[in-house]
Amino acid sequence: MAMSIGIMDSAYFVGRNEILTWINKRLQINLSRIEEAASGAVQCQMMDMTYPGAVPMHKVNFDAKSEYDMIQNYKILQEVFNKLKIEKHIEVNRLVKGRPLDNLEFLQWLKRYCDSVNGGIMNENYNPVERRSKCGRDKNVKSSTKSSKSLQTNVVNDSVSGNTLSPNRTSGPKQQRSSCAAGMTNTSVDVQALSKEITDLKLSLDILEKERDFYYAKLRDIEILCQTPQLENGPMSIAVKKILYAADAKESALDEAQDYLNQILESAQSEEEEEAEAETEA
Repeated sequence: MAMSIGIMDSAYFVGRNEILTWINKRLQINLSRIEEAASGAVQCQMMDMTYPGAVPMHKVNFDAKSEYDMIQNYKILQEVFNKLKIEKHIEVNRLVKGRPLDNLEFLQWLKRYCDSVNGGIMNENYNPVERRSKCGRDKNVKSSTKSSKSLQTNVVNDSVSGNTLSPNRTSGPKQQRSSCAAGMTNTSVDVQALSKEITDLKLSLDILEKERDFYYAKLRDIEILCQTPQLENGPMSIAVKKILYAADAKESALDEAQDYLNQILESAQSEEEEEAEAETEA
């Protein structure tokens, strides 16, 4: 199923709080920020709820932290899109960066798509918690095997090193205390830097949302003006609406609107020339 949603579609004006409520209610999780869904696991489960069994949930990693693990989740999601013939390219490189706006836009699109399939009605027979319990099962088995091997190796190494005692062994606690203090200082500095970065990002996001609302209001005013009975069928109103209602955000509708206006102007010029010739002959 292909679905083209234009940039002026109402889907892209759904707020982040509504998106978070939609995710938390359906998947029975507790996200507080949009960027927490950057791993792609939430999107995979939303598709699994919309098309039960279509997503191999045992391959989805809800604990993905690194970009590599996140990319694996998006690969699964893209494969599901391809299988279902959903013509949607996922901007993985942008999403895994955790940028709130990029992830918000993708989730807005996903909500619109899922609602178009199920009419916005939640699948009562779907158990999200049970389905998540299948996530990463193969990976957990492999990691537990690796952990046990690593543990055995460490035990052997410790036992071997334990046979010989260093004469400086008594200085160990002092070194530990100093290294812990240094580590706590570094951690405090990191936390302060991250807190400042979060504050700056929130301010930037608020500014962007205000700009978005401002320009949307302007576009809405233009749309209302073009829909007035006196102007609705005029060439300029039709050309403007071609741009406003363009479904594909990747291709500009400006060329199409300009071609339409050129055709109207050429037609008007031809009529004027014909009228002038008729008057001359008369």
